[in-house]
Amino acid sequence: MSLTVLSDAVIRSLLFSLTLEDVINLQENLSEALHEYSTGTQETTGCCSTNQPQRISIPAANNQTTLFMPASTSTSRGIKIATLATASEPTRPDSLQSLDSTHSTASTLNSQSTPSSSLSTSNSTPPATPASQLSKLSRAPSHSTAASSQSTSPIGSLTLIASTGAPYAFLAASELTAFRTALAATIIFRRRTNVHTVVVFGAGLQALWHIRLALLLRGADIHHIHIVNRSFERARQLMTEIYTSDSWAHLRKANEKLDFSILGAGYGEYNRILKERVRKADIIFCCTPSTTPLFPAEHLTSTEGRKKGRYLSAVGSYRQQMIELHPDILRQAVAPEHKYHHHKHAQKGGVVVVDSLSACMKEAGEVKQAGLTAEQLVEIGELVMVKKASMMEIAAGGEGEVGLKKWLMGGNVVYKSVGLGLMDICVGEDVVTLAKERGYGKTVEGF
Repeated sequence: MSLTVLSDAVIRSLLFSLTLEDVINLQENLSEALHEYSTGTQETTGCCSTNQPQRISIPAANNQTTLFMPASTSTSRGIKIATLATASEPTRPDSLQSLDSTHSTASTLNSQSTPSSSLSTSNSTPPATPASQLSKLSRAPSHSTAASSQSTSPIGSLTLIASTGAPYAFLAASELTAFRTALAATIIFRRRTNVHTVVVFGAGLQALWHIRLALLLRGADIHHIHIVNRSFERARQLMTEIYTSDSWAHLRKANEKLDFSILGAGYGEYNRILKERVRKADIIFCCTPSTTPLFPAEHLTSTEGRKKGRYLSAVGSYRQQMIELHPDILRQAVAPEHKYHHHKHAQKGGVVVVDSLSACMKEAGEVKQAGLTAEQLVEIGELVMVKKASMMEIAAGGEGEVGLKKWLMGGNVVYKSVGLGLMDICVGEDVVTLAKERGYGKTVEGF
């Protein structure tokens, strides 16, 4: 039997070549696998939760964790072994208020910027900056710690095994993990009514793939992408790639109204701009291994913050002591609706959407610290197929689940993911198939 070997570089090259149709197909396959995970039995599918053992976590040196994630689908079994480094968090956000406002680390880029534009700094909203001036941004002072430059992307591998027990593929884990996480997080995003303004916390691989898939799936509808990261330099590197790499050119040019901005922790007006960014956001992607909330709950839980519906996705934290969203945001999401309101606010679903109920009850810091019960969570695999059935009924002339559709498309939806080995196996299988069809990677015969 032959063994397909795919490095991170090869996987990135393959994934960067994907068309919109490719991504939708991959996402539909993942949705189906997650549905089978939530609703299937051992007699009906290999994807059922019974066949997905809880992952094993082993502490390692240098503040690292090694995860062992076995899983299976109807056609494959496999295991991902990944080591992650958890960057230590600086004190936030009170200490940020004392930073010198002249140490500006914020800027904005428009996809149609011209070289004649210039770089400037001020104490107001971050100024416009062209792609041709990106190299100058490296002069901006950085208040990041040494830990903030440490990569938190998983390092490891995924081994896929056929039903005979023979391994047929060996894949590097970093690029694949970031891609499959973003692929799951954009299942609901893809169907949102309003995606005008997107805020992304983080600037690593997770952030890159959330941005790329968002643009590929809904690029024509997105006008603003705001990157918020404690290390301005790392965010600058991400934006440089987006604005100078040929592999991003078609996404940059798809919408002339699209612009990007960076907000670094060292910016003197950080707290004010952060509040403004979060309040105006239609979509918030949290992609950091944070141990403290990325922004105050009041930005979204206050009367003003509740006026519009948002989709919040938190995928960066994966242990009980890690947290990206303040627990009050989750508590409000599941709080019962009152019959009478003195103020207008967006619809709630009464639940938090998760990738795995059992895994999130055990490992998700936001869920644990908010004190949520299993009854207040719903798995995305259960939800997406209910929505699909509802849409089909509506298309056929029926009413469908009108309230469910309205909430998922325009209400306040919180999605929490700690990651499933099933995601790796499902997406890994598809990636290997595409690699063979399109001539990517290496093959070891007679392995």
